Amino acid sequence: MTGKFTARHGITDYIGAPYGAEWRNRRQTKLLPPPYNPHLNHDDVTMPEALKENGYNTFFAGKWHLGGEEQNSLPTDHGFDVNMGGYQLGGPYSGGYFSPFNNPYMTDREEEKGMSLSMKLAKETSTFIEKNKGGKFLAYLSFYAVHSPIQTSEDKWNKYRDKAEAMGIHEDGFEMERLFPIRKHQDNPVYAGLVEQVDDAVGTVLQTLKELNLDENTIVIFTSDNGGVASGDNFSTSNLPLRGGKGYQWEGGIKIPYFVYVPWMNHKGANSKVPVSGADLYPTVLELAGLSSNPGQHQDGISLVPILEGNSIDSRPLYWHYPHYGNQGGEPNSSVRQGDWKLIHYWEDKHDELYNLKEDIGERKDLISNEPERAKAMNSQLMNWLTEVDAKYAVVDTLRDEAAANLVLEDYRNKMLPNQEKRRQDMLKENWIPNDNWWKSKTAKKD
Repeated sequence: MTGKFTARHGITDYIGAPYGAEWRNRRQTKLLPPPYNPHLNHDDVTMPEALKENGYNTFFAGKWHLGGEEQNSLPTDHGFDVNMGGYQLGGPYSGGYFSPFNNPYMTDREEEKGMSLSMKLAKETSTFIEKNKGGKFLAYLSFYAVHSPIQTSEDKWNKYRDKAEAMGIHEDGFEMERLFPIRKHQDNPVYAGLVEQVDDAVGTVLQTLKELNLDENTIVIFTSDNGGVASGDNFSTSNLPLRGGKGYQWEGGIKIPYFVYVPWMNHKGANSKVPVSGADLYPTVLELAGLSSNPGQHQDGISLVPILEGNSIDSRPLYWHYPHYGNQGGEPNSSVRQGDWKLIHYWEDKHDELYNLKEDIGERKDLISNEPERAKAMNSQLMNWLTEVDAKYAVVDTLRDEAAANLVLEDYRNKMLPNQEKRRQDMLKENWIPNDNWWKSKTAKKD
């Protein structure tokens, strides 16, 4: 939305996460997370605002989680003409993944009972595209899937349970990461079904473009906000050979799908391995639309058009800053990537880790002692950037109860891990039924 990295725009955790002394009520940790911006900054000129100023009709559907009505921070407050289902919550907590959705910014229709939320958002997006097929438009489809709570239909669960069985169901599915259990195998049939619901929905929108003869002049971009959740939340998937997952500082948490399709290009840059960022989306879209860049706004993003044309871009550092403790096991840290090298700085004890991602994509070989000069230079580069953007940091919790903290850690190993293993095994049983209507997917009207 802004073309800025998190440390610069200030939304460093999910909106609604506890911080400061309030965090101590959730978990006893060495540090207390700092406050973060509770909504998108109104001074930022967002990507949809930039397009709207240049004659585009703009549409948003799905997960927003960048503020709500009370903060005047809905999608319609930041450049979108239409908002279909976006508000302050980050998941489909009020209605789940099947109609009726009970979303205050989206209409439930009788004929949609049992429809998946992903398909509902896709159909609303297709309706917008059809209404605006004669002009310029931005359709921003932000799926709630595959965020927890994970839900799917019985037929999709059957499909992927059978697939897991055919591949061979492992005796155990979890091991301990630094804090939480982490999933070792992609064998969650509910999560797989939820992913396929997204695939089905994407196909619907692409088919709409084709039927309206818009597929040859419409740019399509598909990306994600984080890696699959392997630890915490619903412990849903494995990202191996990448380490970690959503909420972690390793590649499993931050290396994501990033597809850009421009019909009038031959895409010489297909399968590019150049490290890029979500912040690059903004300036890339501006250039592809023939609009002027706004470097004062998208300060951390650059246009990827040269890569799409098969050319190169100048090497540059990418930065991450997360001064919080994640729901999935992440720790307060900051990172910098320069080429194949990645340095992670941990704020609890100020130690660094250094990885060569070309040789060690799984981040198992910490090279900090082999490359002291490189590590020192990258640490200095990272600290200078954090100072430049006025980053906020966690502070020492002087009231921390270490005994209580250790009890929590023991529970994670001795209770959480076996509980997740039982849940996994139950979900893979032939006779497993989550509830009597499969999360409302069986509520569709019968002819």
